[in-house]
Amino acid sequence: MTLATRSTADWQALDAAHHLHPFSDTQSLNQTGSRVVVKGDGVYIWDSEGNRIIDGMAGLWCVNLGYGREELADAAYQQMRELPFYNTFFKTTHPPVIELSALLAELTPPQFNHVFLTNSGSEANDTVIRMVRHFWTAQGQASKKVLIGRWNGYHGSTIGGASLGGMRYMHEQGDLPIPGIEHIEQPYWYVNGGELSPHDYGLKAAQALEAKILALGADNVAAFVGEPIQGAGGVIVPPDSYWPEIQRICRAYNILLVVDEVICGFGRTGQWFGSQHFGIEPDLMPIAKGLSSGYQPIGGVMVSDRVAQVLIQEGGDFNHGMTYSGHPVAAAVAVANLKILRDEGIVDQVREKTGPYLQQKWREAFAGHPYLDDVRGVGFLAAFTWVKDKSRRELFAEPGTVGTICRDIFFKNNIIMRAVGDSMVCAPPLVMTTTEIDEMIALAARCVDLTVQALEARGLV
Repeated sequence: MTLATRSTADWQALDAAHHLHPFSDTQSLNQTGSRVVVKGDGVYIWDSEGNRIIDGMAGLWCVNLGYGREELADAAYQQMRELPFYNTFFKTTHPPVIELSALLAELTPPQFNHVFLTNSGSEANDTVIRMVRHFWTAQGQASKKVLIGRWNGYHGSTIGGASLGGMRYMHEQGDLPIPGIEHIEQPYWYVNGGELSPHDYGLKAAQALEAKILALGADNVAAFVGEPIQGAGGVIVPPDSYWPEIQRICRAYNILLVVDEVICGFGRTGQWFGSQHFGIEPDLMPIAKGLSSGYQPIGGVMVSDRVAQVLIQEGGDFNHGMTYSGHPVAAAVAVANLKILRDEGIVDQVREKTGPYLQQKWREAFAGHPYLDDVRGVGFLAAFTWVKDKSRRELFAEPGTVGTICRDIFFKNNIIMRAVGDSMVCAPPLVMTTTEIDEMIALAARCVDLTVQALEARGLV
């Protein structure tokens, strides 16, 4: 039976009967029914009821090129006809994975000339755990095992990735984190900065890493892992003083700096990579999402020359990998995607034109609102936070209540943005034009007004 012969209710019933959704209360979802998305074009998607929806989240932070790029579909089709699958185990390779690896070496910062490919960002971060420990063991420093992440950081939902992340509600399921993972404070000035200036707070938050290293012993610490800008944590932009101090501490104590570029990578900040926005030089760089604009599942870890040379010359076998690591179809699509991002100047456009325009319009629309504060963003990442009292940086008493109300109003009015606690976050496709930005923000502003009305009706403001 084809899509055209089923009603929305039929699809919802089948979905409820058989499909367990990620990060969802299945019982609650099945009572309301899932929205059935059937088509995408540019920055819009359509549901099975014919509603055109502005995708303010680029799928899941990933559809950088927007929907409907025939070049990517053609790349997949041609590769499926020629070589639909072969693995990269057992001394074999194939042209798509070779071309992708070489192109990534060209596009990433100069210290990166090697990549280990995975199927997702979660798997990339699992790979990081094993790779950094193997790196130190190969040099006779097997005690260097501990990886330090940040509270409220997000590095995927696999056991390793969720352990590296610092989301306590995830740790509650599955007895996480696994041993050898520690966490420090996230660099969130608005909530944690108190009376400090953003600059001074950025230094203070970074120096929590040094305190943790000293408490654990530098001989026991393998790496620090963090996103340039925290994505799923709420688009938290650290003060400019934060990342240079983190890098200084990593170098001083001889631990690896791992910068998770799964969300920030491939143009979202207006630079190819978020580490470039902050002027830092990571040793390892997990990647995914924008690598294929979500058209195929693929991720990886960019490996610096410092690490790669040890793994190659002293590491022997690295006993890690997945059946679909470097899948030829996914690799071919990623190559086509990266060439479009490069050749059409899309990253440059975000940096020089559309990113600044989005940030300006976002602030104009929301910075003066009486119940919105911490209006923030970089490039094609933006957010604001619902607050009870702006003058005191006072948040609402039950975090997430207002954000959920706001998200649902956005959803009902055919615009997708994400609620993280009481923050609304935005990460649209990088191809969004200034006209489409205007449309998106105007609709978002109307939804904010509707949210205020809902909050007044409930006595929350």
